[in-house]
Amino acid sequence: MDFLARAFTKMGARLKYAEFVPDRWPTRRQAMGDFSLDVQRDARGEYFLVSRVPGSATELVVLDVQPRVRHLLLLSRKQREKHRFLLGQEERPWFVAGVPEATPVSRVRDALQALKPEGVLRSERFIRSKQRDRRSNRARVRQGEWFFLPAPDRRVPPLLILGNEPLVRSRGGKPHVCEELFRFGGETVYVSPGARNGLPEAEYKELSDVDRKRWNWQVMRRNPKVYVRGRVRHPDHQTITLLGWHEVLSNTEDQSYAMRNIVFLD
Repeated sequence: MDFLARAFTKMGARLKYAEFVPDRWPTRRQAMGDFSLDVQRDARGEYFLVSRVPGSATELVVLDVQPRVRHLLLLSRKQREKHRFLLGQEERPWFVAGVPEATPVSRVRDALQALKPEGVLRSERFIRSKQRDRRSNRARVRQGEWFFLPAPDRRVPPLLILGNEPLVRSRGGKPHVCEELFRFGGETVYVSPGARNGLPEAEYKELSDVDRKRWNWQVMRRNPKVYVRGRVRHPDHQTITLLGWHEVLSNTEDQSYAMRNIVFLD
C-alpha cells in the first residue's frame, strides 16, 4: 500500500483507502469483485479512493507511471484473473478507465492505444507515433472518451440536423453537448433511473403496469451512428470546434470487464 501511495504521489495525485461498502459506491466507480476504484472530492480537491473488502486477496500493482503526462497504469491481480486500469488527469478532473482485457498492456502509452476504437487506429496509420497521443492530430479530434473523425463526404438533410444535442455513455453521466448532430440506426431502448442502460422494446412491453409507472421512462437510441459539427461542450473539457461533419466514436472502455455495462445512449 505504501508503494501504491508513492506511485500516485509521483503522478501528482492523492490516494486514500476505505472499506468496501457496496451501497455507498458513487456513480463514477470502477467496481471489480472485492474492491473498487473511484475519484472522490474533499476540501483539498479530488483524490483517488481504493475500497477493499477486509481480507481481500486482490493484489494491486503499478505497472507504469508517467509523471510528465500524469498517467498511471494499474494492475489488479487475483489468482489468474487480471485487469488493468488507466488512471490520470488530462484537462481538469482525474479519471479511471478500464483497459480491455484482450490487450494485456504494460505501459501507459500502450494503454492509450488500446483504448482507441478500430476506426481511429485505421485513421492514424500514417500519423507519426509521437502525435498519436495528442488530443488532436490530422486524423481525428478527441474530447474525453469521444473521438471525432472527419467525414467530408457526409451529406445530411437540413431537416434532420438536431441542435444542442447530448452525447452520453450510460444515463447519469455528464453529457457532451454538440452544436449540430445527425443520427441514424441503432436500437430503440427505454431508459429510466431503474434501467440506466435501457431496455429493448420487447423487454419494456413485458413489464407490468406497476413497473412502468414506477419510473419516468425516456425513449432513446442505443449505439446509433452519429455525426456532429460545430462546437462540442463539456464542463470538464475545453470546448472544441469541428469544421464540417465528423463521425463520432467512443473509446473501447466498454470492452473491459470493469465497464461491461456501458452503452452509447443518444
